[in-house]
Amino acid sequence: MQEAPTTTPLPAPAAVDSVEQFRPQIEGRDLILYDGVCALCNGVVHYLLKHDPQGRFRFIPQETALAQQLLPPQSSALQPEKEGVILITAALTPSQRIYRRSDAVAHALTLLGGFSTFLGRLTRLIPRPFREFGYGLIARFRYRLFGRYPTCPIPTPDQRSRILGLPS
Repeated sequence: MQEAPTTTPLPAPAAVDSVEQFRPQIEGRDLILYDGVCALCNGVVHYLLKHDPQGRFRFIPQETALAQQLLPPQSSALQPEKEGVILITAALTPSQRIYRRSDAVAHALTLLGGFSTFLGRLTRLIPRPFREFGYGLIARFRYRLFGRYPTCPIPTPDQRSRILGLPS
């Protein structure tokens, strides 16, 4: 019998509306919601930070109240171990769009520019069912293959302005 993965309990909803608190930092931006305890996901965030010199993206661990409040009510019960990554483009504007899983990865790479744009476009050429199958396999085994943190790692001071929703 396979043991169910343990999940990090979500923090109690903040007394202050997290979205309003972070609105100046996220409005109109592209946001990546990621599994904050996943070592692979954190590695991807570090790659994106390094290859995003314009600072296009903001990153939010899915375990935070901010991530919970950013998604529509029907999808607010985030399960980071299943979702993996969510991309929200043009956040909090009428043109906001939400991409999930392999679509989020492909679109984020496309937005990044340079060689990453090529990789994103190449990824989109793969039929979605195949992309989702591959994404699902990696998502299912990522804790075993890459590890898991007991809590979301604390960002360095220079990353702090781009990784949002964590306690100060």
